[in-house]
Amino acid sequence: MKSTTKQHPLKRLLSYTRRYRGRVITATVFSILNKIFDIMPPMLIGAAVDVIVRQDDSFLAALGFREIHVQLIVLSILTLIIWVLESLFDYIRTVYWRNLSQLIEHDLRIEAYEQVQKLELAYFEDRSTGGLMSILNDDINQLERFLDIGANDIIQIVTTVLVIGGLYFAVAPEIAWLAIVPMPFIVWGSVWFQRKLAPRYMAVRQQVGLLNSQLSNNLGGIATVKSFTAEAHEVERIGRESNLYREYNRRAIQLSAAFVPLIRMAIVGGFIAIMYFGGLAVLEGTLNIGLYSIMVFMTQRLLWPLTRMGETFDVYQRAMASTTRILDLLDTEPRIVDGGGTLPVEKVRGEVVFDNVHFTYADGQKVVKGLSLNIPAGDTVAIVGATGAGKSTVVKLLLRFYDVQEGRILLDGHDLRDLNLVDLRKAIGFVSQDVFLFHGTARENIAYGTFDASDEQVAEAAQTAEAHEFIGELSKGYETIVGERGQKLSGGQRQRVSIARAVLKDPPILILDEATSSVDNETEAAIQRSLERIAVGRTTIIIAHRLSTVRNADCIFVLEDGVVSEQGRHEELIARDGLYAALWRVQMGEREQLRAAGD
Repeated sequence: MKSTTKQHPLKRLLSYTRRYRGRVITATVFSILNKIFDIMPPMLIGAAVDVIVRQDDSFLAALGFREIHVQLIVLSILTLIIWVLESLFDYIRTVYWRNLSQLIEHDLRIEAYEQVQKLELAYFEDRSTGGLMSILNDDINQLERFLDIGANDIIQIVTTVLVIGGLYFAVAPEIAWLAIVPMPFIVWGSVWFQRKLAPRYMAVRQQVGLLNSQLSNNLGGIATVKSFTAEAHEVERIGRESNLYREYNRRAIQLSAAFVPLIRMAIVGGFIAIMYFGGLAVLEGTLNIGLYSIMVFMTQRLLWPLTRMGETFDVYQRAMASTTRILDLLDTEPRIVDGGGTLPVEKVRGEVVFDNVHFTYADGQKVVKGLSLNIPAGDTVAIVGATGAGKSTVVKLLLRFYDVQEGRILLDGHDLRDLNLVDLRKAIGFVSQDVFLFHGTARENIAYGTFDASDEQVAEAAQTAEAHEFIGELSKGYETIVGERGQKLSGGQRQRVSIARAVLKDPPILILDEATSSVDNETEAAIQRSLERIAVGRTTIIIAHRLSTVRNADCIFVLEDGVVSEQGRHEELIARDGLYAALWRVQMGEREQLRAAGD
């Protein structure tokens, strides 16, 4: 995709909305018709003045309506028709613009969210959730407001200038220029204000993103805030961010509020000029009294709407700042590119090979340094090592959350970079140490990713994961709401729900990343029993800190400084008396100390 970030945000927005061209044209036509009929009543007033003053010589009399009362009836009928049509087109253009803005808002939010899901994991590590939420909600809402209100205002202002300006030059060209003289000053002032306001509104949008990020972070960690009695500190911190947001808004408001008073000074000059010089023209007999009445009323209708340009530009600038942030997100190129090669899950055997793999994080931390290992299809293997050895990074590389910088990873002989991402991830069941449950029922969380699963299949998966019993004891069983991130469940219960979710997916490869690291011994034993059952017939990769959980693995890979330093079965590694044996002795010593302390 060609980068468009150098283009003006309005040009980028127009390019994006090209798909809605037909709807935009239709809404624009109704806005123009609404404004044309809206500016007709002053013309009717001028015609009425012409009838009363000139009577038999009036404009309507020249059209064949000689009787005064007939002329007044004609004017009354025209007034009714014009007001009805103006009201009708006002209703239609409102409906069209609002529906159009809602449609674009909906499509833009879905596209932006879809784009967010396509981006690699590293993208989220550099950005806050609150900042992204600000784009997906606040910025898109700002753009919707501009499409709902601002776009129509701009169209109607242009229509007013063209129609009334054209009328002036048609009926009284000798004084029409007097009404036009203020316009260059108004336009120049509008452009000047626009340039000054743009950076101020961008600062507002950026600050609201930071504020939302802080609020989201605090609400997510509310238990920590309460446990450290840090409520006052957090209120103060949110107060500082909110005050900055208020200050940035104040600076923008201070400038935008000056627009209307200054524009009024330009407008009153044009109004006085038409009133004075037009009046002289009437006295000299060179201008019809009815036309003079129309011009006096029309001057206000011509110039006064320009005072709304301040509010319109205010909405416009906010929308352009939001447009930049939204379209920058949409223009972000994913770094993890879909390989396109198909590998249906039913054909996956599960052989995994790391071939001289190197990987360095964006911050320069080199974690994997020439890693090579071979995992036969159907085997249960474990990857162990000290903290920071690269165990979890291996999992992220296998799932292609990141791409290797050197070497390659093969699945059944296929380079992961050549495979379709959906096929790859469908073949892998992932149980993380940091279990994430959605705010929904226990059933919905187990069936997540296997959305068409029956109740019987869900219950069977829960039984395999030893979760069925405790779910049955919940207030509404499988229909119990587990709360945001599963906060109504214990750590072990959340872990078993996560395992049940992976079991239901029935993948040929199962990855367990520290699946028992934060549970008690009884829960660990229950999880171990379930893991032994679900590992049968599939490739199972266990990332573990507790070595007791992997002693029965077909092969144990010991990572040290980004490479495999040892590998073999538990007994072989103990006999070798290397790093694994040292870790085993430390953990067994800690367990004995805990047992002694318990006694």
